[in-house]
Amino acid sequence: MCGIVGYVGNGNTRDMLIDSLSMLEYRGYDSAGLALACPDAMKVIKTTEMISKLKEIVPSSIYACSGIGHTRWATHGKPSDVNAHPHQDCTHRIAVAHNGIIENYQELKEKLIRNGHRFVSETDTEVIAHLIEEHYEGDTMAAILETVRKLTGSFALLIVNEDEPEKLFAVKKDSPLVIGIGEGQYFVASDSTAFAKHTKQVLYLKDGDIGIITKSGVYISDFNGIRVVRTPQVMEWNTEEAGVCGYAHYMLKEIHEQPKSLNDAMISRVDALKGTIDLPELGLTKEQVNQFKRIIIVACGTSYHAGLLGKYAIERLTDLPVSVEIGSEFRYAARRLTQDALIIAISQSGETADTIAAVKDAVQKGIHVIAITNVFGSTITREAPSTIYMHAGPEIGVAATKTFTSQVMILYLLALYLSKQRDTVAPQELKQMIVSLKSVPQKVQQVMEQESYIKELSKLFSNSGSFFFIGRNMNYPVALEGSLKIKEIAYVFSEGFAAGELKHGPIALITTQVPVVAIATRSPTYDKTISNIKEIMARDAVVLAVASESDDSIGRLTKLVVRVPDACEFTSPILSSVVLQLLSYYTALYRGCPIDKPRNLAKSVTVE
Repeated sequence: MCGIVGYVGNGNTRDMLIDSLSMLEYRGYDSAGLALACPDAMKVIKTTEMISKLKEIVPSSIYACSGIGHTRWATHGKPSDVNAHPHQDCTHRIAVAHNGIIENYQELKEKLIRNGHRFVSETDTEVIAHLIEEHYEGDTMAAILETVRKLTGSFALLIVNEDEPEKLFAVKKDSPLVIGIGEGQYFVASDSTAFAKHTKQVLYLKDGDIGIITKSGVYISDFNGIRVVRTPQVMEWNTEEAGVCGYAHYMLKEIHEQPKSLNDAMISRVDALKGTIDLPELGLTKEQVNQFKRIIIVACGTSYHAGLLGKYAIERLTDLPVSVEIGSEFRYAARRLTQDALIIAISQSGETADTIAAVKDAVQKGIHVIAITNVFGSTITREAPSTIYMHAGPEIGVAATKTFTSQVMILYLLALYLSKQRDTVAPQELKQMIVSLKSVPQKVQQVMEQESYIKELSKLFSNSGSFFFIGRNMNYPVALEGSLKIKEIAYVFSEGFAAGELKHGPIALITTQVPVVAIATRSPTYDKTISNIKEIMARDAVVLAVASESDDSIGRLTKLVVRVPDACEFTSPILSSVVLQLLSYYTALYRGCPIDKPRNLAKSVTVE
């Protein structure tokens, strides 16, 4: 959600902070600001415009010993200069940037007001600055320790104090925070993307950590003031991969990167000649795998749709029942979790608050959790006993593309691994599946060759006010994901349905003004999907079909057909998803939408 950055060192604090905030623009924001601890005073500059505007209004000549910056995604109070971070206390000597939600802020605020504090914003964050002021008696660290003990909720905090301008204070509880260690300089941010061009040496703070950072080093304690040690790590990140590299948008670049990202997901894990799947990172024995009695997949948004495809694959290839749960609902459902369950938690960023909360609950109950993520060192990798990395490379566009198909690929590999360990699939069938998976990158590249045609179709539909997406069985999650994409970036109302459900209500909304995208590739449910298409066309709706290359008959139903290479029922959904990504991208382009930074959305949802 919000992006926070901090800097202390020998460099230009203003420039370092603005540059770091620019690297976090992809997270989504509605306002931005800096707090600069200058030798003579604290300088706070905020705006509801873009970071480029912030750069204009912060004097280039300003000198600061340290500073913090923030991009806000509004939760408490509308977007405004006053509600933008950083927030200050009554004396304007202390400044705070915050990512998270303070759940008991109203109670704290009322008490502080009774004590004479004056509030200027609608935010929950401002109470933190006033609490620090309330407890401050010349020792900033002591005041922060007293403050955090009173806070309920999630928070990553960066704090500067005019009285100690060469110190930067960092606090972590349930929201991500990482320190970048450079030569004579230190960075702190909610995402290592912020400082990746300056250093690859990082130190991940854990929940309950408070850091004091100066240009000469880092001191970390827990919330009781007892010193703790955190070991630096080297970040696996290629900064060149994070650039737009000549494409009009990051999203388009990342769509085109899918042949590589899908192949990278399989490297060192798949041997097509031997017909084997190797996932040593799980650390599970055959005996342990055979003790599982059921699987629960927990995820949100696009990752949830990948989880649905994983469910179909695992249930088809193993003897295990699978349920897929939305992360924000999982913790509150009345269910009995037993230790013979396996939980698969999927999060592109590894920081999705709802999914991480579910992981923590499961681990506390002694349930084994496998995390699937793209970000090395992210919170979920430290909470889950096992992690499978996607190796998809940086994904900057807010709308997930290559990480979705990589998640699906990893789930397929996991399904095959489980089937091998549980002896539920014959060796020859396993080998055939592996060969099919290995062919996917090349087939995705073939889909890309139809980009110009998909662009033409997008122009045809760009003025439509709503869309339906339909599919059956393994094409149903593809319909859901296609619908989500066009909502996210083209701002078009859209719904995805299991095609057989149309007759149970949604068909009442079918008109000539509502185009329907039907995923109708060859599968065991193909004939039934064709019947659904006929029902739609009988009501004069326009149908765009995504169909298999060898399907000669669908062209007699609709002239609008995008063909994908023939593939098995498992791999075909990946190919169809790429078509829908391109359709959404070009629809958004023709509608003039800000594709990489869609309104109200954030790349990482780090609050519940």
